[in-house]
Amino acid sequence: MYPIVFNNYNRYLINYMEIDKKYFIYCRKSSEQEDRQVLSLDSQEKILLDLAKTDGLKVVDILRESGSAHVTDRKVFSEMIIRIMRGEANGLIVWDESRIARNAADGGMVVNMFDIKKLEEIRKPGKTYRGTPDDKFFLTLLFGMSKKESDDKGVNVIRGLGAKADKGWLPSGAKPGYMNDKYAEKGNKTILNDPDRFPIIRRCWDYLLTGAYTPPKILDLLNNEWGYRSPIRKSIGGKPMARSQIYLMFKDTFYYGMFEYPVKSGQWHKGSHEAMITEDEFNRAQYLLGSKKGLVKPQIREFSYTGMIVCEECASAVTAEERLYVRCTKCRTKFSSMNRDRCPKCATKIENMEDYKILAYTYYHCTKNKKHECSQKSVELIELEKQFVAMVEKIKISERFKDWIITYINEINDKESVSRMAEFSNLDGAVKLINSRLDNLLKLKISPKNADGSMLSDEEFMAQKQSLLKEKQVLTDKRGSTDTRMVNWMDKINKAFNFATTAREKFATATITEKKEMFNLLCSKLFLKDKKLEYYLDIPFNYIEEAKKEEITMDAVIETDDIAKVYGNLEAYWTQNPSVLPRVLRWTQDRFPPFITFRAGSPSLCEISVY
Repeated sequence: MYPIVFNNYNRYLINYMEIDKKYFIYCRKSSEQEDRQVLSLDSQEKILLDLAKTDGLKVVDILRESGSAHVTDRKVFSEMIIRIMRGEANGLIVWDESRIARNAADGGMVVNMFDIKKLEEIRKPGKTYRGTPDDKFFLTLLFGMSKKESDDKGVNVIRGLGAKADKGWLPSGAKPGYMNDKYAEKGNKTILNDPDRFPIIRRCWDYLLTGAYTPPKILDLLNNEWGYRSPIRKSIGGKPMARSQIYLMFKDTFYYGMFEYPVKSGQWHKGSHEAMITEDEFNRAQYLLGSKKGLVKPQIREFSYTGMIVCEECASAVTAEERLYVRCTKCRTKFSSMNRDRCPKCATKIENMEDYKILAYTYYHCTKNKKHECSQKSVELIELEKQFVAMVEKIKISERFKDWIITYINEINDKESVSRMAEFSNLDGAVKLINSRLDNLLKLKISPKNADGSMLSDEEFMAQKQSLLKEKQVLTDKRGSTDTRMVNWMDKINKAFNFATTAREKFATATITEKKEMFNLLCSKLFLKDKKLEYYLDIPFNYIEEAKKEEITMDAVIETDDIAKVYGNLEAYWTQNPSVLPRVLRWTQDRFPPFITFRAGSPSLCEISVY
């Protein structure tokens, strides 16, 4: 019989067997990449309860937690450590060592609890750790490996995001109006246009670029009239856009195809997504919003004509500002109330003035951004409005003239439609002929007599086929575009002359937005020089202005019945008047869609002329 040798390990086992062991079951899972393959909390709990039952372990409590172990101060974990230190338990049952810690501080604290005899055992399926030197070494090693794995993943994620940005894809995900391609291969996710939201977000930019709409007004249209709601993802989404988000959107370079990554790094990338706007449109938007160096600031005060007028001397924008004045009730001096609490002449305090009034004046002036020494003076809104009214008066026509001119242009259109229909018929016939030639070409290609390609080789077949298809596409495009232009042109005629009839009355009662819309329709450019407004009216209003200079009977201000007594039948007079019809016909030639003439007997079916 061999003698029993009591070494240090034997003594540890004897002492360990005498300890009353109580266990906490600790389950943890997070949504991070490292936990994608980890069992759910319910699954962990079931496996660990079965383990405790099989091994006859006394479980004091079951603790569950959702959160990352990369950082310290996990709430449930911290409470568990405190309870172990109090002696409520001296053992842990976990699904895996990584559930305990992925950072050096927590891992070191658990190993130290073995040293101070507060923790006696950690169990997991298939493995048990006790306070032996080897077990503590392996635990320390495993915690360190978990820490390194987490750190490596962090570095790899950053590297991967940088590589994605280099390819032109925004790492942070899609912006309003766009969507992530959920069907793309993992690691190669792209950004696509959101078919439901892209058009209405683009409409937001269009409205902003008119200069007639502020972000709050656009936001109201977006949410309440166009029905924008954010994409639904799990438990979030389906909400209207917030006020702060629309300002962020309007200063985001992503929409013209550029983005900075990492943010504030100075590293700019050209996006591979489809840009919603151009860079020029983005810069104009920043200008309209009062931006400096791309920073968008909400507009508190809205003016009627900002963003519409340019200084003719230095080409800088014309802006507006409101100045408040007080008229002293004692000496009648008018002075600015900004930073003043008393009259500069008689020193009477404003608070001591009886029935004083605050006078508000709006002035338009050059911003002098392009030329600081610009000599142009400011002009008061009242004077500017008088010039706008005079502009509107120049294109105002009578209801009677409007009815006549629209009728006359419709008659021209009806006469021309006969020839257009003939041209369309020729085009349709030409397309049918091409289809017939394509059929004959195919029959020849597949004919048994052409089995060896002696009659029509593959190269000849493809060349002739491509040529015929090209001719067919040209004719089809001409046919469709002429129809579209005709409808749009006639619609513009009606809108333009109806506007010219009622423009003066509408201007008198128009809101700020409506006034901007009116002048965007009237002219494309407005200049200010020596307090005078200069402009170039767009078609057809420039023709109306020219004709009215020579023909007073077009004017709505003059009673047409009185004029008719002098001129007789006005409609007949206008038809014969060389001051009216030549201009109308000239405008018709400028704006009317070109007619397509098929040249009979042409060597090529694609030979068409436009006149």
